[in-house]
Amino acid sequence: MVVDQTSWETATRHLYRDAVAFVATGPRRHEDWVLDVLALMARVVQDPRGWARVDDSEMDSERVDSPVYPFAVHPPGYISSRLMEIDRSSAESLLLALTEAGCTLDNLQYFDESEEELRAMARTVLDRYGNEATYHTNVRRAGSAPGTLDFAQKGFEYAPLSVLMEDCGLVVVSPEEVGLFWSFSD
Repeated sequence: MVVDQTSWETATRHLYRDAVAFVATGPRRHEDWVLDVLALMARVVQDPRGWARVDDSEMDSERVDSPVYPFAVHPPGYISSRLMEIDRSSAESLLLALTEAGCTLDNLQYFDESEEELRAMARTVLDRYGNEATYHTNVRRAGSAPGTLDFAQKGFEYAPLSVLMEDCGLVVVSPEEVGLFWSFSD
């Protein structure tokens, strides 16, 4: 499916309207895409299509001393060791779980739209990256099959990448772009 700028930005802004979020896409310039993730965290690359980003920490005073805030500065190996690959269906659910703190699908109750309408928005967001994309997360909610997340579980674990109390996210990697979808709680 071809996604246009308006539909992608509308879906992204709507889903993350109440979250403390960082949503950005940058070019994929390296075979080791974690280097591209680090560039996004440092905010040193722009969206290759010129589409909007969501950066709720953009004006935070902490950014003066640490341009990557609320992310922490880490080497590539640290980042890659904390991300696990998941399937597209789990990535779709994770995008919805990231709409509030706690990384749960209970967040959907705060929207006026039905779950299917919200899932359609999540699919719009993911469709930007095409069929060859892979999905990676720092969230651990092991599903019944490898590479899946189970949001019916009570509680979850995550491998922190920020300086805040909780940070959960999704990295989408395509041959041309890398997308970063992150939600924070302090």
